[in-house]
Amino acid sequence: MAGHRTGDNPARWRSNLDALLPKPSRVAEKANHAAVALADAPAWYAALLRRDGTAARALAFLTICASRSGEVRGATWDEFDLTARIWTISAQRMKAEREHRVPLPEAAVAILEAMPRLNDSPYVFAAARGGPLSDMTLSAVMRRMQADAEAQAEAEGLPVERAGWRDPRSGKPAVPHGLRSTFRDWAAEKTDYPRDLAEMALAHNVGSEVERAYRRGDMMEKRRQMMTDWARFLGAE
Repeated sequence: MAGHRTGDNPARWRSNLDALLPKPSRVAEKANHAAVALADAPAWYAALLRRDGTAARALAFLTICASRSGEVRGATWDEFDLTARIWTISAQRMKAEREHRVPLPEAAVAILEAMPRLNDSPYVFAAARGGPLSDMTLSAVMRRMQADAEAQAEAEGLPVERAGWRDPRSGKPAVPHGLRSTFRDWAAEKTDYPRDLAEMALAHNVGSEVERAYRRGDMMEKRRQMMTDWARFLGAE
């Protein structure tokens, strides 16, 4: 305040405006993350599988499960029940701050079973020293894939600015978070799965707070079939 008045600040957020207004994060305009075009998704996934390394396997797992980067990078072995084919992410690790269960298609299970278990690390996709992968590691895989595609286009005399894996709206090279949008486009355009089912797969809020309070299940088996169909679309199964 500039000293023109005394007393509490009427524009104070905590214990004041927060009781009257929605959180800024709920009304702020969100930038769209560049996504792989739906028509290009199978070819992109095939190109990803040709790459080696932990980061590439983490990115493949992220794609199949339509998960966020932080959820995958922070995944630990004790979160997985491979017998039941379920990945349980604690509320503390989720953006929405509530537990999220992910049904695992066979392609996701195959990735997990192929990952080495390091004795000194609890992480599934561990970095060289045993900690979680950095937040830039998965992005780097996609940047290298894009660079390779552009180099090939240049060698063939094709327009570089249209080469590679680009968002069909912005034309920008795709990023890991945009893969969730690719999944959402697939569910809406290529399937008859209900919108709520796809939103639940993305760990988004579905319905009002009252509806969520009365919903006891998370449609696990219906979501399992949807994620299996998504994996098949990608060519992962």
